[in-house]
Amino acid sequence: MEGPGGPDWRLALWTLFSVLLPVLITAWCSFQRSRRQLLIRDIFRKSKHDWHYTDLFGQPSYCCVCAQHMLRGAFCGCCGLRASERCLKKADQRFACKEIMTRGAGAAQSSIPHHWVRGNVPLCSCCVVCKQQCGTQPKLCDYRCAWCQYTVHDECMVDCLKTEECTFGEFKDLIIPPYYLSTINQMRKDKKTNYEKVVPYSRKHWMPVIVLANTRSGNNMGETLLGEFKMLLNPVQVFDLSKIAPAKALQLCTLLPCNAVRVLVCGGDGTVGWVLDAIDEMKIKGQERYIPQVAILPLGTGNDLSNTLGWGAGYAGEVPVEQILRNVMEADGIKLDRWKVQVTNKGYYNLRKPKVFTMNNYFSIGPDALMALNFHAHREKTPSLFSSRIINKAVYFFYGTKDCLVQECKDLNKKVELELDGERIELPNLEGIIVLNIGYWGGGCRLWEGMGDEPYPLARHDDGLLEVVGVHGSFHCAQIQVKLANPVRLGQAHTVRLILKSSKMPMQVDGEPWAQGPCTVTITHKTHALMLYHSGEQTDDDASSLSE
Repeated sequence: MEGPGGPDWRLALWTLFSVLLPVLITAWCSFQRSRRQLLIRDIFRKSKHDWHYTDLFGQPSYCCVCAQHMLRGAFCGCCGLRASERCLKKADQRFACKEIMTRGAGAAQSSIPHHWVRGNVPLCSCCVVCKQQCGTQPKLCDYRCAWCQYTVHDECMVDCLKTEECTFGEFKDLIIPPYYLSTINQMRKDKKTNYEKVVPYSRKHWMPVIVLANTRSGNNMGETLLGEFKMLLNPVQVFDLSKIAPAKALQLCTLLPCNAVRVLVCGGDGTVGWVLDAIDEMKIKGQERYIPQVAILPLGTGNDLSNTLGWGAGYAGEVPVEQILRNVMEADGIKLDRWKVQVTNKGYYNLRKPKVFTMNNYFSIGPDALMALNFHAHREKTPSLFSSRIINKAVYFFYGTKDCLVQECKDLNKKVELELDGERIELPNLEGIIVLNIGYWGGGCRLWEGMGDEPYPLARHDDGLLEVVGVHGSFHCAQIQVKLANPVRLGQAHTVRLILKSSKMPMQVDGEPWAQGPCTVTITHKTHALMLYHSGEQTDDDASSLSE
């Protein structure tokens, strides 16, 4: 016989057990996972490889140690090695990553052998020996050189290939070889500066590239691009601007041939301006002969400077990184005017120093500055929402539509005075004034040309002239962008002076907005920047603006 309450106690125990068991299993699995993650992070921190972890590989992948197929695991962003979680430690100890500098006896050499990595070769790659496709078998097979990117079948790999001198492949004119850095490092220790005798410094067509990527720009593609560029180049040439300032990264130019270095900036117009400011600092330090030419890979929201220089309105991965490097090699050098914008507050007791900005693209007061100000205020509150270029433009559209109804900047012509080269300009009824240095404005609109149905003076970004236009409001801006209206062309000038007599108005310089009280804004020429123009994205309008 069961005692009183026996079945009830048994039921309670089973209920408690059925509740606690899943909880304990979940807690144990969570503990094991966090323990594995700590071990993986520890390996990543101590390793010479540039390890990254992924939950899903984008193509069929095989572990370099056990050769088993895997869906997730770790990969090296420099040499392309891939390993499963359980084999990660062995892979890290067994396989070397490609070195940025040769060491020991190799430091005195002027060449290096291939750095072969087995398995996981790029899709559609061909064997350099038999010219047949590599990586077609569903297993760990075939080899790829981490420097020249050549691929070879297992059966085509012979001893001579393992010791053969690496030519660095298609991008040999862009790569900084590890033996070059070792030689330069030794010469600096010996206090020698005659780098001209070092190979490949003495090679005629060597134009080393430095990649500066802002991983926080636009659609957050910077992290992926960093790894892809490290695979194709020497990792020492690739910098993450969220971890190192441009001024420090550009000191690498002083170890390279004068007037030969090319810099690829991966980011928005703000990132480009940051890098150009760092280049101006090099001029102040007396390093003018090491000034590089700058190309752009547009990752920002507007990308007007990139568009003007032929690099496109935005990048979303549609062009292979190899083609980007080819474009950098083939690009032509041009000059870009840079301007000093000085904002002096009005008032008898104003003791503050004037605000000073450097302008590459444009200055504006009015509705477009108001949209930028509202956008930045919203992004500061919830930055996680603004990771997509489409969302960013949608927010701009929302604030533009709002201003069409509210018209916060109306009667601007009664609040400001405009002088072009010292001559007072009579203003019509306007809501905004925009001072342009480049052809594009507002995310792809050729503002100065408008509809193109009226004669207008030629606009260039290297002639020391600014184009000044007025707009009647946000709706007028939208009409200009779709070529349904022309701007109010106020003139061209070498110096622009704008006096805000009363009230507070939104202003912006190159997309950086603020609210400004009564003041005097003076825009004067500052310097030239050496840029690279890519003719592959050239339109008919671009061709006419570049022609004499």
